Amino acid sequence: MGPRLEDLAEALAHGMTTSRALVEDCLGRIDAPAGEGARVFMSVAHEDARRAASAMDELRQSGAAPSRYAGIPVSIKDLFDIAGQVTRAGSAVLADSAPAMQDATAVARLKSAGFIVIGRTNMTEFAFSGVGINPHYGTPKNVWDRLSARVPGGSSSGAAIALTDLMAHASLGTDTGGSCRIPAAFNGLVGFKPTAQRVPLEGAFPLSTTLDSIGPIARSVACCAALDAILSGTPALPLTARDPRGLRIAVPKAYVLNDLDETVASAFARALTRLSEAGAIITECAFPEIDAIPAANAKGGFAAPESLATHRHLIEAHAQRYDNRVLTRIQRGHEQSASDYVDLMRTRARLIAGFNTRMADFDVLAYPTVPIVAPPMSAFDSDADFARLNMLILRNPAVINMLDGCAISVPMARPPAAPAGLMLSGIGGSDRALFAIAAGIEALLG
Repeated sequence: MGPRLEDLAEALAHGMTTSRALVEDCLGRIDAPAGEGARVFMSVAHEDARRAASAMDELRQSGAAPSRYAGIPVSIKDLFDIAGQVTRAGSAVLADSAPAMQDATAVARLKSAGFIVIGRTNMTEFAFSGVGINPHYGTPKNVWDRLSARVPGGSSSGAAIALTDLMAHASLGTDTGGSCRIPAAFNGLVGFKPTAQRVPLEGAFPLSTTLDSIGPIARSVACCAALDAILSGTPALPLTARDPRGLRIAVPKAYVLNDLDETVASAFARALTRLSEAGAIITECAFPEIDAIPAANAKGGFAAPESLATHRHLIEAHAQRYDNRVLTRIQRGHEQSASDYVDLMRTRARLIAGFNTRMADFDVLAYPTVPIVAPPMSAFDSDADFARLNMLILRNPAVINMLDGCAISVPMARPPAAPAGLMLSGIGGSDRALFAIAAGIEALLG
């Protein structure tokens, strides 16, 4: 799957490679005629990346590298502002917009740590689906069973495939209902959704101002932890994996365990068995707060009205330029009145409080990230099929956004089976503890 950030940092520190060599290798893979680069990237920073890499190599030689990770190529999801570039958010509507005046906060923090921006990755238009299909700029193919042209997962689709195809060594994404965790689960990667307030949203094109969060997709839990420290502006503390022995794991008796396909069900059962054998205490229990979420979101949840507030004037002028499947979801915002929206905010606050209280008896919540493996693109030919499968793909990861928690997806399926993710979640603010738990479980599951 490729090197981890710590491996690259060690290689750079000991002169076994250079930033320029890493950048040239990534660019070569992006530009390969038979590769996925044209579908993965909206734009590629060929010369800017080369100049930045050479500068980082000079700084490292003089002992002035800004971090251990300085010089490592990173991809940026297309909804983040980068100074001098147009932020299209995967859309045709914004293609003629003025270039951004400054970097998004998350981008600026990665650059300050010395990461090299290799390019802007493709995504679902305006981040409004978990599938990853983009009718305007093409859809990157899932790394697994590529001949069958399976979906990459979304909305951070290109972010995942940039990693699997070694076009970047870290990816910046967003997660409103699973947009980092779904592509990670579908492609055998690790995707992290932080507590929403942990990383500033400035300079990121919004989907839902209530639910949006910014997180990484990477090749390991340790990679995600390192990136999260930079993105959140918190100390880069050593990550010590927590021994699963004595770990109190809650498995919810809820709809998140319904309709699992054979691969996911088998991998989840195996994961629980391994954890139990390692001494973890696994308890199946009811979570009324999870069961209440579908009814609470019956009129489109937060994403529909909040995206409508962002898009209503654009839709009035350019409705025909939208992906109709995205436009339909945005226009569901008309179904809610102001009192409906206030009721939803109150309901969410109540569900968060109940969930946090219930989780006091547990260290982590565990269930499959997505109930199915990545379907082929042909399964989405009709709008009805798209709507049904999109909701199924989003169903499990969206729970934690609604409950204002943090969550990470780690691989749990054994090759040659299709990739599948185990989602580990905690209450809001427990991000560092979750990383330690996830690192221990990642090592156990191999």
